Amino acid sequence: MPSQEITILLEDKLIQLTKRITAIEADFHKGRSQDFSEQATETENDGVLDEIHHEAKLELSLVKSALKRISDGLYGNCIECDEPINPDRLSALPYTTKCIKCAI
Repeated sequence: MPSQEITILLEDKLIQLTKRITAIEADFHKGRSQDFSEQATETENDGVLDEIHHEAKLELSLVKSALKRISDGLYGNCIECDEPINPDRLSALPYTTKCIKCAI
């Protein structure tokens, strides 16, 4: 079973990502400027925000999956070879699903 620290870290990350996604979605729904040049800048910003939104949703999915693996007692084992994932790797990337050998 993973340490309580990893569970807390993942739960905190879940909260942060949820807030980030909510803020980005709120920005997408707010009105746009009447000024044409300002609209061009906003359109460029929307492209960047869209990519950040996509990455945050992907990371949120990984965090939720890691929390599920913890609750199922499967956390820390590689999904490919079922060997334990190196604790240093889990510390660096707590939602990783593969050992370094299988990730390559």
